[in-house]
Amino acid sequence: MQYFGGLDVSVTETAICVVDGDGQVLLRTTAETEPAAIRAALAPFLRRLRRVGHEAGALSPWLQPQLLALGLPMVCLEATHVRSALKAQRNKTDAADALGIAHLVRTGWYKSAYIKSEACYRLRLLLTHRRNRKRKFLDLENAIRHSLKAFSIRLHKVGRASFEAAVRAAVVGDAFTAELMDSMLAARAALWREYLHLHQLVVTQVAQDELCRRFMAIPGVGPVTALAFRTAVEDPSRFKRSRDVAAYFGLTSRRWQSGTSIDIQGRISKAGDPDVRRSLFEAATVLLKRFRGQDKVKSWGLQIAKRSCHHKAAVAVARKLAVIMHAMWSDGTCYDGGAGTSSEECSRRAQKKDQKHLGRLAKTAALPTPDGHLVIAGAPAGAGQ
Repeated sequence: MQYFGGLDVSVTETAICVVDGDGQVLLRTTAETEPAAIRAALAPFLRRLRRVGHEAGALSPWLQPQLLALGLPMVCLEATHVRSALKAQRNKTDAADALGIAHLVRTGWYKSAYIKSEACYRLRLLLTHRRNRKRKFLDLENAIRHSLKAFSIRLHKVGRASFEAAVRAAVVGDAFTAELMDSMLAARAALWREYLHLHQLVVTQVAQDELCRRFMAIPGVGPVTALAFRTAVEDPSRFKRSRDVAAYFGLTSRRWQSGTSIDIQGRISKAGDPDVRRSLFEAATVLLKRFRGQDKVKSWGLQIAKRSCHHKAAVAVARKLAVIMHAMWSDGTCYDGGAGTSSEECSRRAQKKDQKHLGRLAKTAALPTPDGHLVIAGAPAGAGQ
């Protein structure tokens, strides 16, 4: 008889459960959250162990490859599916969760989560910290604006470049408030400086990646959107059809159907990576509102906006961009925009855009890696592999 295992992983300790094909519990124990300790706990059942499941989490990119290397038949489960299945339990404990995961892998009622490479996770970490740094900068700037309203100082028409000078001029007659603002402005300047440093790292990665440069030929798609999409997908062969990518990022409608009288197409599911979805939506908005050239996707989106609204049109265009980018990646093709645009015009437009977003790095030769995997620019040989 075959055995099935479930792991409920925490930072220091992992709950382990093993069941047989009939669902009878054979083992309930805990082990240190280390690959060797987990394997040692499962060693008596290893010959008959068919699958061992664990929920996707922060430790999954490290734990999954290590356990596979030790010979365990590991499966990483989608957290959304596991969470919904375990809601049926009356009591929420680590041991009960491990038992529930073991039953999930025994019945096969689960969806596997894709584990990306270490290099991919490093670049996603760069994008995450860049986003967090900018959010903290904006939070601090808004806190300064809000705190000064108590003294009738309103900075609603002050831009980013003149913000510091406007704040200092507004509190020049109040020594105590001026000292407070000096501290806040110093922190704001430090956050902006570090944000620019991380943004430059993103630009450097994109400049040396041939695929991201091809993505940037699409109107509205900048370095952040290109790199976010590349790192979120990593392997285009994961998707049988390009239109599946839109559903993966939560850009397709939910459906609620029951019986013969209820069949509702709802709003988008918002499943998957919210950062990629947000980037695609912003790219779609730029394409519809700020891009002045001729483009087939833009014309299609404007028709939707005319009969519906801009928001729905931007979502539809974002979904279309995800499909186009995956198709370009799978086929090795370039974007031309249609609408009678000549190849010379597309090339000139792409060069102008590269110069704007990449600056002096626009002339950097972007070469694909031989094995098709991500390579971190400026990293030592073998880093992130």
